[in-house]
Amino acid sequence: MHLLKPQRINKFVVMGIIRQTLAVKLLLSEFEKESSAISAIELIKRLGSQVNKTTIYRLLDKLEDDGLLHYFLDAKGVKWFAKCKGCSKSNHSDVHPHFQCTECGTVDCLEIQVNLPEIPNRKVINSQVLVLGQCDRCLN
Repeated sequence: MHLLKPQRINKFVVMGIIRQTLAVKLLLSEFEKESSAISAIELIKRLGSQVNKTTIYRLLDKLEDDGLLHYFLDAKGVKWFAKCKGCSKSNHSDVHPHFQCTECGTVDCLEIQVNLPEIPNRKVINSQVLVLGQCDRCLN
């Protein structure tokens, strides 16, 4: 069954045409449980017994395309995903830095603004800023 209008799955609003499969519900429920970002590798560990990894990657790409999730790469090149806030299929407005703890590995979205300087003869479409350090739990 395809959705033809916005529909709520948990707290996510699915705007595009996406099937409400068990795999979609399982994947979105993982993001409802977490306040921080989740790596694709971790999602496969959590859901691998219920959903094959090809489906997980395909759904992550689809949910990113639909403006429900955004992704970024960590220091080792691993792809992480986090919930979008106010994004849509045509406009990703979640442009912010991310923080990765070098001790526990936790990754969070930072709600701060980073301004890039104008670059002559270039059009910047996307920029990723990753800040490495120790989180508040590891500092204490």
